[in-house]
Amino acid sequence: MPELPEVEALRSFLTDKLTGATIARTELLAFSALKTFQLPLSALQGGEVEQVRRYGKFIAIDVSGSWLVFHLARAGWLQWRDAMPVKPARPGRGPLSLRVVLADGAGFDLTEMGTQRKLAVYVVGDPQEVPMLASLGPDPLADEFDSDALAAILTKAGRAQLKGVLRDQRVIAGIGNAYSDEILHAAKLSPFKPSNALSADEHARLFAAIKDELHDAIARSVGRAAKELKGEKKIGLRVHGRAGEPCDVCGTPIAEVSFADSSLQYCPTCQTGGKPLADRRMSKLLK
Repeated sequence: MPELPEVEALRSFLTDKLTGATIARTELLAFSALKTFQLPLSALQGGEVEQVRRYGKFIAIDVSGSWLVFHLARAGWLQWRDAMPVKPARPGRGPLSLRVVLADGAGFDLTEMGTQRKLAVYVVGDPQEVPMLASLGPDPLADEFDSDALAAILTKAGRAQLKGVLRDQRVIAGIGNAYSDEILHAAKLSPFKPSNALSADEHARLFAAIKDELHDAIARSVGRAAKELKGEKKIGLRVHGRAGEPCDVCGTPIAEVSFADSSLQYCPTCQTGGKPLADRRMSKLLK
């Protein structure tokens, strides 16, 4: 799933490609992707792109005052084309969900692999009209997201596990499964540690890891073409998706906890004092 660094890189990429361009046409191929109906997709036709914003994992494109907002979900992606086909695409069972064509013939496709079809597209007069976007927590890259702001979040979360708190978009916007693993590894904290049980040193490590891991990932990603971002994300991850590989800090094999529809990875030596974590479907942290 694209997370904050990749979506921020997409925002930067689309800002360069789209600002000042005119939307010639839009083609909706997966009708389930469009979540709004008050403004039709045709409202974007003939409009000029004024800006591109990011809200958590959402991209919002300002087209002459109307907004095209999309969330790529777990299996979605954006593919840029310098020359779009002249002939409109046909709806079918393929991955293509939405095509946006510019007046100069370039444009982008939103695609989604698999069968779940959770990619979401909205056409609204204001991004805050998108329900999920309006409920997002603070952006961890914002200046106002400081150590005190994080402390307030962790206190409010109570005994909720750090992994879940970092992933909850209503609490902190943009961090997902992969970068929560990376942040907790960098901070040397257990994914299952209660949020309100951090020492002052642990809190400082967590705050620094949130800022550093996200900024470093963005620095690796911004400036790359959209087609390169997925590969860059995988290369840059140290623990997520690397179960069985040696930790680059201590050499211990990276361990994994599997859930019904996801998994987390961690280093037992760096993060849990050498103790394995039990599957949360069965039991709590082994003591």
